[in-house]
Amino acid sequence: MASFGSFFGIVTMISDFWTGSESPSVCYKLMTVQNRDGNTVNFVITPTTYFIHHVMISVGDLVIGFYDLNAPVPLIYPPQYRAIVMARVTQNQNIKVDFFNTQLVSSDGTLKLLIGPLTQIIQENGQQFTANVANRNLIVVFGASTMSIPAQTVPYEIIVMCQWNNSF
Repeated sequence: MASFGSFFGIVTMISDFWTGSESPSVCYKLMTVQNRDGNTVNFVITPTTYFIHHVMISVGDLVIGFYDLNAPVPLIYPPQYRAIVMARVTQNQNIKVDFFNTQLVSSDGTLKLLIGPLTQIIQENGQQFTANVANRNLIVVFGASTMSIPAQTVPYEIIVMCQWNNSF
């Protein structure tokens, strides 16, 4: 089971990323994000990084990036993580990337999903997902949630992370 970390802030720079060849790769980008406390993270954007709603991110955008907490990272400053999921932050929209169990509760116990008739359930490739979403890594886009523990919400959208799930 993967564990996902996140970092929220404003994009301060986007540049080509050097992958070890003689010139920077045109398919890999380095996105620098700074939070309101002045902490900075570099996200390596790869061809497999999933951008929620396929938005184009620009310098000055407020974003949240998710990365694999178990992946090795170079011991440099600022920290550099391979971005798994990136999203532009918008009003009335929250995003959670996590493993959800059989009761659709996130692995950290903070969010429970209540699937509604208008909840769109898709795969990363945009196609409909027809199997059970329980016991999978999910990208959840939602609005309001209850104040309970865990908070409960009816998501707008659930994106099943097929490449991060071992079950078929």
